[in-house]
Amino acid sequence: MRKRIKGHLTILLVVLLVFFISGCVDQNTNKIKTVTTAVAGNQELETTLELSGVLVPEQTVDISSKISGQVVKLGFHVGSAVKAGDILMRLDTEALKAQLMQAEAGLQSAEAAVQSVQNQASLAKINLDAAQKSYDRTKTLYEAGAVPLNQMDDVTDKLNIAKNQFENASGPALNQAQAAVNTARANIKNLRVQIDNATIRSPLNGIVTNQSVDVGEVVSFGVSVISIVDTLILKMKSTVTQDELPLLSIGKAMDITIDSYPDSKFKGIISSIGPIAVNTGEIFPIEITIKNKGSLMAGLSAHASLITEIRGVVVPTSSVIQNKGESCVFVIKDNIASRRAVKTGLKNDKGIQILKGLDAGERVAVTNVNTLTDNMAIKAI
Repeated sequence: MRKRIKGHLTILLVVLLVFFISGCVDQNTNKIKTVTTAVAGNQELETTLELSGVLVPEQTVDISSKISGQVVKLGFHVGSAVKAGDILMRLDTEALKAQLMQAEAGLQSAEAAVQSVQNQASLAKINLDAAQKSYDRTKTLYEAGAVPLNQMDDVTDKLNIAKNQFENASGPALNQAQAAVNTARANIKNLRVQIDNATIRSPLNGIVTNQSVDVGEVVSFGVSVISIVDTLILKMKSTVTQDELPLLSIGKAMDITIDSYPDSKFKGIISSIGPIAVNTGEIFPIEITIKNKGSLMAGLSAHASLITEIRGVVVPTSSVIQNKGESCVFVIKDNIASRRAVKTGLKNDKGIQILKGLDAGERVAVTNVNTLTDNMAIKAI
């Protein structure tokens, strides 16, 4: 009896197993996906290239004093608008003016010394001419035997002394006196330059953004104390990929929107495209110049856009999915879906450019792509 029951149970288990396997096969058969496909085509794609960045001043100048001195006047403060040539700061010049007066007196003394040496040279020239005439006359008489040798020696000595006196007065002595004049003039010029440098002016039109000194404080040579930015021209700094690079060129206009002014539109011109990629690679810096009519400020976030057309392998946007950080499509051949990694480019709402991984003419799945797996059997329509 037990053997018969055991045999019936065995048969029942076999039947159930066959039924379960049969049901799974049927269920798998019913799960074959029906997907819509499209052929990758070599065609034009119109898209909007969008860049984001921050507005920065075209020019920022950090101003320092060329001399050390005490501040006696400040012309502007942080936030003030200045024009090129406006006085930003004055330093005390009383000590410099006193030194200048002393130097000017030294110049007068040096010029008087030059005049004195020149007078001595003129007198020495007169004495030299007289000694030369006396020597010539005595030599003639000496050669005729009319005067003795000691008299000839005496006029010869006087001639040599006169020559030395003239050469010294018209040479080294005059040069030394003239050098003193040149030194005094250079000293005066240097002091006048320092006095001029005590008045610090703005080198450009702009706005004072930093001022780290007050009246009465002493500033040191070369230390930045005032910063001015030129906000009449602003630049939006951003980056572009190497695939977007061929679509851009210096001088091309772009539409600009500012987050703080969503209802306003601005125009920008591409003024710079970096010739070398940044450290991350494949990313290039770009600058877009914007004329500021007074409402824009440095530091605002901005966006630039450009409508452009490209030609290449294009597939429907919905055919591309993300899988583990890479873009993929499912290539359909003989009702088998094969997942393939691709490199994408620009896109719009309808199509996306395939830069690498897919050839024109290949067919890709457009619908149900998120439910497909590699080498999955499908029904293509």
